[in-house]
Amino acid sequence: MAKISLLISLLLCNIFLLVAQQTTAQQPSFLFQFCLNDKGNYTLNSTYEANLIHLLTTLPTSQNDNGYGFYNASYGKGSDQVYAVGLCRGDATPDICRSCLNDSMHVLIDICPNQKEAVGWYDNCMLRYSNRSMLGTPDTTSLFRMANPENVSSSNVQEYFDDLRTLLDGLKIEAASGGSLRKYATGQTKAPDFLTIYALVQCTPDLPQQQCINCLDYVYSRIPNCCSGRVGGRVVGPTCSVRYEKYLFYGSPYDPRPPSQKAPAPSNNTINNATEGQKSSHKSRNIIIAVVATVAGVVLIIFFLVCLRLRKSKKNVQGRWRQN
Repeated sequence: MAKISLLISLLLCNIFLLVAQQTTAQQPSFLFQFCLNDKGNYTLNSTYEANLIHLLTTLPTSQNDNGYGFYNASYGKGSDQVYAVGLCRGDATPDICRSCLNDSMHVLIDICPNQKEAVGWYDNCMLRYSNRSMLGTPDTTSLFRMANPENVSSSNVQEYFDDLRTLLDGLKIEAASGGSLRKYATGQTKAPDFLTIYALVQCTPDLPQQQCINCLDYVYSRIPNCCSGRVGGRVVGPTCSVRYEKYLFYGSPYDPRPPSQKAPAPSNNTINNATEGQKSSHKSRNIIIAVVATVAGVVLIIFFLVCLRLRKSKKNVQGRWRQN
């Protein structure tokens, strides 16, 4: 039975790889990726490969999502266990996020066909997998850097980057203080030559606050190596990233819709007012009933008296008739 299950898994793997190869040509290219050969390789049609494919195809589901675009799951046992992490940019909606992770899955497994550990980035998301747990520890070994080709005016370079550093230091504290659901911050500041600097920083939310700060400090220190004198740039790693530009490149942070709330319990004043109203209503009704009963009683008495009078008159007429 176990052999049959393994054969079925391997068959599904081969089908998946064929589909992945066909669809990869249709997917946009990564901004960057690392296929980490020094972390070990797996053989084709192995249990590890079957577990990896199963994990990647099921990762972008709501059961693996923390609600703020962070996906984390593992699958398998022992040396064949696989771990995966997906992180979407803080302004990505769930649909954009899952679509980005699905694209990443097809592209990454095709570009890195037998590496046990790999990571790839699009603008809106990062996908990472490994044969080891990756949570709670900053990783600054696999960084990529990109620079905007436009230069800052030579007379304003120092002031521009002083303004940038002040902005980034504030965003670093804001992002690191974001809690266990999301560590993300954006902001802007005025710069020389009537420019505005827009910046975005993010850590994976599994990092403790101080680890996020340390990770961002490190990527900040890499900015001069790639982007000195440039109006924009980014330094991106598996657990934290920074980007800045002279134009707005991000949207409002995505927040899940808050859970529906029950109607608030009526206040004492409302209860008292309702009670007062009920008392007033009961009082008015009692008055009406009393008036109607009184009127009805008077009418009955008058009717009774009229009947008696008519009866008495009739007897008198009959007496006179007999006398005549």
